[in-house]
Amino acid sequence: MSSGDVTRRAASAYDSYGRYVTLDLDGPEPLYEQIAAILAARIGDGTYPARRRIPSEAQIVEEFGVSRPTARAAVQLLVERGLVVTVRGKGSYVVERPEPGV
Repeated sequence: MSSGDVTRRAASAYDSYGRYVTLDLDGPEPLYEQIAAILAARIGDGTYPARRRIPSEAQIVEEFGVSRPTARAAVQLLVERGLVVTVRGKGSYVVERPEPGV
């Protein structure tokens, strides 16, 4: 390999829905932001419907192969963006959004 060659490390796997997901391990975006973006896309496409739970931190750890603090930070980012609400002892739920024009 010459000094100009760049190797990009990525973690790829099929998620529990049969979709192929990739995390860029060497990119500038933190892993928790990448995971939050994947979860937000699933909320957007209806995989995780309104008023239903998203995967638990333990499930995120298992699916993406990350640490618990990374999973927790991803969920917290979704909370900060107003996409989910966390109920102590129950889990994190997708926020119900009003229909456009209502």
